[in-house]
Amino acid sequence: MQRVLVTGAGGQLGRSVLSLADKYAALSIHGSGREELPLDQPENMEAFLFKFKPDVIINCAAYTAVDKAEEPAEKKKLYRVNAEAVKELAIYSRKAGCKLLHISTDYVFDGNGTRPYREDDRTDPVNEYGASKLKGEEYLLQENSDSIIIRTSWVYAREGHNFLNTMLRLMKEREEISVVDDQRGTPTSAMDLAQVILDLLAAGEWHPGIYHYSNAGETTWFGFAREILRLSGLDCHIAPITTQQFPTPAKRPAYSVLDKTKISRVFGLVIPDWKESLERVLVNKSIGQ
Repeated sequence: MQRVLVTGAGGQLGRSVLSLADKYAALSIHGSGREELPLDQPENMEAFLFKFKPDVIINCAAYTAVDKAEEPAEKKKLYRVNAEAVKELAIYSRKAGCKLLHISTDYVFDGNGTRPYREDDRTDPVNEYGASKLKGEEYLLQENSDSIIIRTSWVYAREGHNFLNTMLRLMKEREEISVVDDQRGTPTSAMDLAQVILDLLAAGEWHPGIYHYSNAGETTWFGFAREILRLSGLDCHIAPITTQQFPTPAKRPAYSVLDKTKISRVFGLVIPDWKESLERVLVNKSIGQ
């Protein structure tokens, strides 16, 4: 039985992985939070890892406050969690002969593309969060090239702080909301991504490298919100606006759709459309499953 350690167990992807643990008899899955594995203190990580002795690490942990990350006072913590901690995990996994699967982001790209981004496309982040995640990727590949990196986008889950739950709350509180309609990407169900990761491990399929995974299709934040409204049956008017009309401290890529051809081919995946997955999440949310 493979001993699997999930970092960032309190986050939406980490919780999704742990919620599926009972379905994978060949995997002994354990979650770690900030208390056991303080990623903002990389120098204190190795002792816990050597004590736990995982066969596989799924690194779901990250500093994800994209706008806050632009504050100079946050830079040290941002890079400690998203870059230096990843380096420590890579060094440990190489020393211990442990597999490492790391989650990265579409924000490593500049958003000037006009077709879905492939794994070998040029990276050029437009904000500090994206830059810190790219540095984490670089450290990982330098220290342990036998690792897997999965870049994903617009992740949401039934619980937690994410676009889905923010929209549901605002739609209940207000008669009208405005949502950006000139940033294109693909919403990704955390549960779908968690299942892909665990299927990969359970099948013993380990092909190192960088992969892209999101749900299929593409939309804008406005399109995402409109589908949430339709499926939830709430009564609220949604107005499309431009990025310029909704300024934020961190710049966002205008286009960050990911090409999933490689991960589909290598691991034999059939990737569900983002609308199907959203409906499944909302149905389960409404019945409390």
